[in-house]
Amino acid sequence: MAARGGDGQRRGGGRPLPPSARGPPVHNKPGPRFEPVDRERTCPLLLRVFTKVGGHHNQAEFAVRGKEPKDEVQIYTWMDATLRELTDLVKEVAPEARRRDALLSFAFVYPTKTGHFTVKEVGKTFSYPNARRPDDGSKALGTLSFEIGDYLDVAIL
Repeated sequence: MAARGGDGQRRGGGRPLPPSARGPPVHNKPGPRFEPVDRERTCPLLLRVFTKVGGHHNQAEFAVRGKEPKDEVQIYTWMDATLRELTDLVKEVAPEARRRDALLSFAFVYPTKTGHFTVKEVGKTFSYPNARRPDDGSKALGTLSFEIGDYLDVAIL
């Protein structure tokens, strides 16, 4: 016996399937995807990137405006830039990041409501990724809650 339109799923005997005891089906789809930016028509933002070998900078190093760490790279980019794109740009200016086994840890540096800066890690990438070592390279700045004006601190491990 074939199911008619609107009847739902039926067993061979014509009875409807019992409802799931676990509730409605759950789809493992990720949340809303960040919309890509039209890079031809959208003005890029200035991203101040601070690199350090061995670990992240302390929040105290960002406490005084104008006295940020000296190892700064300024990058013009867009909100849809991925950590992989930023990894490749850091590799151009930091020889330590070009090592085969280099791991780059990304952190946003931003002011809290009290005016003090905080350093929050948001992802890690390998200098040379492969399928056996998945990383966060596909995450975009916009999906990581980056706000224009935040700094990016990159620890080269």
